[in-house]
Amino acid sequence: MIEISPPDLRALSHWFSTGSPGPATIGEHVTETGIGRWWADQPVQPSAVAVSCAGHVVLRGSPEKLTPDLLAPLAGNRVEASARFLPALGAAFDRLTPWERMVWTLQATPQPATVPHAVTVRHLIPADADAVHALGPDASWLSASWGGPRGLAASGHAWAAVGPSGRILAVACTYFRGSRYEDVAVYTVPDRRRHHLALACVTSLCADIAARGHMPSWNCSLHNRASRLLAWNAGFRLVREYVHYAVGSPVSHGRLSA
Repeated sequence: MIEISPPDLRALSHWFSTGSPGPATIGEHVTETGIGRWWADQPVQPSAVAVSCAGHVVLRGSPEKLTPDLLAPLAGNRVEASARFLPALGAAFDRLTPWERMVWTLQATPQPATVPHAVTVRHLIPADADAVHALGPDASWLSASWGGPRGLAASGHAWAAVGPSGRILAVACTYFRGSRYEDVAVYTVPDRRRHHLALACVTSLCADIAARGHMPSWNCSLHNRASRLLAWNAGFRLVREYVHYAVGSPVSHGRLSA
């Protein structure tokens, strides 16, 4: 794919459904924040367009002109696309692994979450960037959609459970911010899981999202039981399922010509 300039809102709505939960929020988030990249099969009057952010890609349009070379820049991502793109994706990458996903929206009152007295649940602020970074590589995905720890800490879209030493124990944040829905992500340090810290952070974040006039949504793997249970306890209910595809490395030119 060829990298292109961000489309205007009218062009965005032509290619991507807007104002809906799930992968649609990715295009809106990239348009609003500038974090991510836009792609097309050709710079003028494209027939296929993609948007990428934080390892996720949404691909729309027609696959007719998509060659393996054109699709190669999307390697290593998780691609959400309709079934008509699967032959082109399968020919372009050495691996195409389906992941079943679930989209939830906030529809019920959350379960109460009591946290220890020494723990404070509050907004992340720019001064928390080092503490976000200290969560380590296992949590690096959490800030990727905001450009890294500093971007997440300064975003105004994250809540954290913070211990008395200033250590972050759990974080809930808007991962992708759409025009109507904000997709929620959460991380808890391994030694503080099952302490209701994530639920407390999610509940506070959802109140914030509602105050902005938006609706919280949740996106997780069908097989992630812990995420599904947290979503349910936080008041989210399932609205639909879909599949995205983890793509591997581009196929070699030798294989293409064989």
